Amino acid sequence: MNDSYVKSDPTAPAGFFAAEARGLAWLAGAPNGVRVVQVRAVHRTSLELERLQPGPPSPSAADGFGAALARTHAAGAAVWGATDGDGFIGPLPLPNGPFPSWPDLWWEGRVEPYLRQAVERRQLTTQDARGCRRAVERWARDVPVDRPARIHGDLWSGNVVWTAHGAVLIDAGAAHGGHPETDLAMLALFGLPHLERVVRAYDAEVPLAPGWPERVPLMQLHPLLVHVVLFGGGYVSSVRAAIAALT
Repeated sequence: MNDSYVKSDPTAPAGFFAAEARGLAWLAGAPNGVRVVQVRAVHRTSLELERLQPGPPSPSAADGFGAALARTHAAGAAVWGATDGDGFIGPLPLPNGPFPSWPDLWWEGRVEPYLRQAVERRQLTTQDARGCRRAVERWARDVPVDRPARIHGDLWSGNVVWTAHGAVLIDAGAAHGGHPETDLAMLALFGLPHLERVVRAYDAEVPLAPGWPERVPLMQLHPLLVHVVLFGGGYVSSVRAAIAALT
């Protein structure tokens, strides 16, 4: 049986697959971190990866994933963002700076670019934009953080593959130095089997900062705005609900 899997897209923007390969290799370099799918080859319009054999998630695998994710985050990053170029969130470019602080990264690199696109497309209003900015300004400056974590950056449940040997991360074109709570918030946003166990094991390995559940709407703004730009629809009301929760 072929032990490789090839992702290909002849219309992929320049650097798309190279960014994913860099992100996967960087995440894989975290000592005792989450297992990451192996890259076999990278080309302009394709990426060759090891073929994974998916299996059902188990409680013990969730425990292992939570602890390993904490160790991946704890491996850290040199900067807020990245020094080796911008990334991609889905098909959209992702500004990586680097930025001088996490609040700068969150607003300039993660929230404002997609908020602006949503307003330009009339998916959100200027009133929504003002409310979003006020919410970020109010919350981001008080977020407990001391250094950049090594995060996946697009960690919805579809980018966690459960196998017989535990969880494996895929699709890391958005990997960067950021806040660890953003990965956990995205797992919560789109659901993950045994999420409570994952979070509990994470917290036992590396304690989460006090008040982190109250910051979940802040950390979900970025992926919600990306989904507004890509899909519109019900994500508009989700963005407004997150803003309301922060104001």
